[in-house]
Amino acid sequence: MTQPNVLFITLDQWRADCLGATGNDQNMTAALDGLAADGTVFRNHFTNIAPCGPSRTSFLTGMYPSNHRSIRNGTPLNYSLTNLALEARAGGYDPKLFGYTDTTPDPRTLGVDHKAFQTYEGIMPGFNLGANLSSTCEPWLNYLRQKGVDVPGPGYEICYPDPTFELPEGRHSVHAPARYKADDSDTAWLTNQVIADMRASRSAFFHHLTYLRPHPPFIAPPEYHALFDPAAMPRAIRERPLEEMRNFHPFLDFVYNEIRESSFYMQGEGLCADLSEADVAEIRAVYKALITEVDDNIARIIAELKASNRYDETLIIVTSDHGEQLGDHYLFGKLGFYDQSFHIPLIVKPPKSWGAVSGTSVDAFTEAVDIMPTILDGLSLPKARQCDGKSLVPFLKGQPPEKWRSAVHWLFDFRDPLGQRSEAYFDLAPTACNLLVRRDADFKYVHFAGLPPLLFDMRNDPEETRNLAEEPDYQAVVLHYAQQLLSWRMEHEYSELDGLITSEAGLVGY
Repeated sequence: MTQPNVLFITLDQWRADCLGATGNDQNMTAALDGLAADGTVFRNHFTNIAPCGPSRTSFLTGMYPSNHRSIRNGTPLNYSLTNLALEARAGGYDPKLFGYTDTTPDPRTLGVDHKAFQTYEGIMPGFNLGANLSSTCEPWLNYLRQKGVDVPGPGYEICYPDPTFELPEGRHSVHAPARYKADDSDTAWLTNQVIADMRASRSAFFHHLTYLRPHPPFIAPPEYHALFDPAAMPRAIRERPLEEMRNFHPFLDFVYNEIRESSFYMQGEGLCADLSEADVAEIRAVYKALITEVDDNIARIIAELKASNRYDETLIIVTSDHGEQLGDHYLFGKLGFYDQSFHIPLIVKPPKSWGAVSGTSVDAFTEAVDIMPTILDGLSLPKARQCDGKSLVPFLKGQPPEKWRSAVHWLFDFRDPLGQRSEAYFDLAPTACNLLVRRDADFKYVHFAGLPPLLFDMRNDPEETRNLAEEPDYQAVVLHYAQQLLSWRMEHEYSELDGLITSEAGLVGY
């Protein structure tokens, strides 16, 4: 049988509720909705860690962050671990990366003075580079210069708004469009690179396409910037006044003073927690516009696959690395314990030759670590022993496994190796600045290494507004979930070699 093509697409900072295929008709995601109709959409899919680098490490190694331990952007990745690209290469593919993986190599192999450690945006071993789109933006910026676009400076300087645009009275500055057209955006540029490579491919391809959008800076091309009406945006969850939220938990009080507007749009000033509801609505409108722009470009790729008669035999996976708070609970970015940061989309469209069922949705809990074993299983390649995740192929064929997880887990590490701000604020050792979450259909339990725990009733309080961890009637629930979390950690300790044993029959596994 001919090898299928593989197109693995990640969308940066895309939360799960911004997808039409999951029932949110406010979104304009026609291409992804069509892809879901030809495959399977997973409604309860979660990342295992944020931010970008660690989350990508989890889905590219199939490992929980408590095992791979690349838990912050810039944390080196153990050289002894394999990954999706290396395993696919061993299976006869030439995996190509279009975008970035934010991988930092192991200094034990290169030496701490190696130039690779001048950035945390390295490439995961095993990938050939089809097109690089790191935060320097250089290949794209060179393209813009050649097109005659005014490039004001390096990196994200291009993301300052069009200086000729007259901002309507009363509108937030994020409403202003970019100085480049949609045909020349970073999203369009990266799409062009992938399509060009597809047209040049004479054998089965394995492409990992990683779009930056809707990741900040939040600015949309002129064709998209006014696509959504801020007044029509769902209101952010603001369960109580900000000052009361500061007392909700020490972690929140800390991060409210850390998250700045300038991290989300170039002209930003002040703290995100102080943004008005109207300002948040404006940002939400631009965020959704960026999502629509990505969807339109994915439509171009799907059209190319269909025109070249390769769509039916291409495995297409679309997911995100993590979500975005978008003003919910007065937060922006990806952090902490709320679902908005960790509940992400997942669509899998398998090749027709797999005999899969199309147009289905799965409510079972799935995790980012399932991506690698799913692709390897689908390609009839062996699952790496290090993988903590499980193949989703049975779901695609309408045959859900009898035993499947009933909860998802994630880690968030908030230490500050450079500035020590977290450590100083909480008076904690760096290793105590982290949290683990166990989240099932009933409750979410958040265990901090050095701070009080949290407990949310996910059935009766899905917006996570009431902490039950200190209430007498819920102490048995807290104990049960703490024990479940400990059992999960014990079950999933890194065990690549402890499943082997030497006996008189030689080295055997069990």
